[in-house]
Amino acid sequence: MIYHPSFQPPLPQDVLIQAGDVVLEGILSVPQSAKGIVVFVHGSGSSRFSPRNHYVAKILNQAGLGTLLFDLLTPRESQIDEITRELRFDIPLLSRRTIATIDWLNEHTTLSKLSIGLFGASTGAAAALNAAQARPNEVECVVSRGGRPDLAADALPEILTPTLLIVGGYDSEVMELNRWAQQHMTQANCELQSIHGATHLFEEPGTLEAAAEAAKNWFLHYLS
Repeated sequence: MIYHPSFQPPLPQDVLIQAGDVVLEGILSVPQSAKGIVVFVHGSGSSRFSPRNHYVAKILNQAGLGTLLFDLLTPRESQIDEITRELRFDIPLLSRRTIATIDWLNEHTTLSKLSIGLFGASTGAAAALNAAQARPNEVECVVSRGGRPDLAADALPEILTPTLLIVGGYDSEVMELNRWAQQHMTQANCELQSIHGATHLFEEPGTLEAAAEAAKNWFLHYLS
């Protein structure tokens, strides 16, 4: 895709998302004429300020896709989780809040027309897949980066949503878990892509860029 040199990135908006009895904070960026939006379901101990997710969001915005980065936990819950590290693995909780965020998008007139994709990382990938299973008519596709789709084991055989699993080539344990999950996603178009030279966090030169490019192509295919 060729980008016009005069491309102006969308102005980020701070948003509040009602999810059951809590309010979650998010950052919404929607380019003009966007036809799709990608909801970032971040991983263990991360937040809407994740530098890696912001980089991927910028790539998606340049490609004409909207993005929503939001916190799965409230500020108070995040403080507790920093000590106990238990809420980041509470997959049912994270899944309910991801579903509530999808519903929030569909309740807003200006956003409800956008096709929805989910971008999950680490434990957030399991929440994204559970949400795709719960909202099959709303979620068009899922991408997981270094994710734990195995933690959505019960939902995997029922998921119909096209899913791309991106894993670092050197992330051997997570690779095996993703292969297991792929084998159990029997009804969905599920592809597994290894990023050469990458470990779990894609910190090696060029690896995050490669993962972002793969995610962008998947979202453009299914959201456009």
